[in-house]
Amino acid sequence: MTEAHTGTRAARRAGRAAPGESPLAGKFALFAECLLTGVWIALASLPLVTYPAAFAAGSRHLGRHLAHERGGLREFAADFRSALRGGWLVGLAGWAALAVVWVDVRAVRAGLPGGELVGAVGVLALIAAAVAGLRAAVSWRPGTSWRSLCAQAARRTVLDPAGSFLIVGGLAVVVCSAWFSAPLALPVLGAVAAAAVAVEERHRHR
Repeated sequence: MTEAHTGTRAARRAGRAAPGESPLAGKFALFAECLLTGVWIALASLPLVTYPAAFAAGSRHLGRHLAHERGGLREFAADFRSALRGGWLVGLAGWAALAVVWVDVRAVRAGLPGGELVGAVGVLALIAAAVAGLRAAVSWRPGTSWRSLCAQAARRTVLDPAGSFLIVGGLAVVVCSAWFSAPLALPVLGAVAAAAVAVEERHRHR
């Protein structure tokens, strides 16, 4: 590998422009890639239980882009198919957790004793589970076990509250975008995946 190519990869990883490329062009290219990845993630998540695999594949794609490696829709699809083995169970568990929280919220509205406390705990637990699931997805590599990924991600979610808070902020942006205009939430998903990748890299370096 030449010194110039090494410098290019280092610049990509740091989010800076590659040698010979203007800083604005490098940042715009990364932003555009995040938006495109968000659309891919949204389309791959249409079967509902496939969203962990979709985020895993999207994160891998963004990682290749930052490393200045070759990758496109074909590589995204290959990663998605590989991550789907076991990943769909994580997606199913996520929907089950959402259903439990929905029941808690209904209990709060019905005025059941202790319903407010149970509802608040349920919502916080759901947010924590969403953060842990996203951190597990961006850490996925071919051949890894989703069970171990989720267990390790749950620990990082608790031990790295700053990073978890950043991911919560990204998820809040998706919700606000969907509230304002549903189509806006699709490309923003890529930005959330990129934020989660950055959080995991930050935690790994620490």
